Amino acid sequence: MSYLKQNIQQIKKRIEAAAERSGRNPEDIYLIAVTKNFSAELIQEAVDNGIVFLGENRVQEAKSKVDLVKGNIEWHLIGHLQRNKVKTAIDIFTMIQSLDSWRLAEEIQKRAQQADKVIDVLVQVNIGSEETKYGIDPDDTEVFIEKVATLPNLKVRGLMAIAPFKENPEDVRAYFRHLREIFQSIKEKSIENVSMEYLSMGMSNDFEVAIEEGANMVRIGTGIFGTRK
Repeated sequence: MSYLKQNIQQIKKRIEAAAERSGRNPEDIYLIAVTKNFSAELIQEAVDNGIVFLGENRVQEAKSKVDLVKGNIEWHLIGHLQRNKVKTAIDIFTMIQSLDSWRLAEEIQKRAQQADKVIDVLVQVNIGSEETKYGIDPDDTEVFIEKVATLPNLKVRGLMAIAPFKENPEDVRAYFRHLREIFQSIKEKSIENVSMEYLSMGMSNDFEVAIEEGANMVRIGTGIFGTRK
């Protein structure tokens, strides 16, 4: 058995266990394989071993891989999107998980309208209020989503966040819990043109805690592919 197949099986078992601990169906958790800096050949092997959702950080890197990886797959943009790359991004990605500003929302709207598309987005929340990270301030998230909901060619499908890195995953539990509370609060508002379905949080080092706190999308790179060069 290849190391990649073994890694995928182990990650899926850990997802299953975390889901069961929180009284949820493991099949409701989406595994996003983070492909940054990994070759198309390696990504193809992951797809051949059951990976469906691929998360890429950069538009240009995705562009170089998207025609080389075959299968019934979805590419999601999970990194910061520059406005000058939006036109290319909406051609490649099924979902943009990193909507982090109003100016970006306006540019996606403009390009999506030109292409006659409706783009699924997740709003990125800077849950740790870190200066080095992109995202909407947690306190501003609801107002921001209400504003984005007025753009007809964007469809808000949920929230995404990158928690502060901590050696002990338990130290980020409060951040995940806070994001879930924001998610639930917005969901209960039933805002028109917003369907709060996806809570994308948790990476290789902390995804089990994220699932226990309500994540239904986890983004895992090194846990699947190994350490990046």
